[in-house]
Amino acid sequence: MGARDTVIEENAARLQACMYQYSRAIYRSIKDLIDPYVAAELQLEYRRAVLEQCEQTMERLARDPLYFAKPDRALFQDIRRYFPITAQAEVAWAVQEGVAAASAFIEEQIEAGALDGGVARCRATTRKGKPCQRTPLPERDYCPSHQHLERSKVAA
Repeated sequence: MGARDTVIEENAARLQACMYQYSRAIYRSIKDLIDPYVAAELQLEYRRAVLEQCEQTMERLARDPLYFAKPDRALFQDIRRYFPITAQAEVAWAVQEGVAAASAFIEEQIEAGALDGGVARCRATTRKGKPCQRTPLPERDYCPSHQHLERSKVAA
């Protein structure tokens, strides 16, 4: 059990480092767009607030990726007040692209089984188009409910 806990901790540390990089990339792409018409002290405060919101969004995305609906929209709503109206379209685009990249990375980690303690997930999708959350059979890609998909793949 100790080795498994070490693997889980290593995966969590690696994920935290990657998410930190995503939050910093978003921040770096938008920091120069922060309202230039405010006092220098206030602009510094705005930069800190934007960085903090980027980090909090990425942390929440890493902690709870399946239940964080529209993280890009949430982040933009949190930081839009720090930017002039003329820069908000560019900020929205940068946030959307950065969060999409982070979400894709997290999805890859979930599919690879790096999250949830290294437990792999079934490769099938449900009727609603969401990934199946069940654990696949040993040395298989699909859970018992979707094992017929593996047979049809082998037969083809």
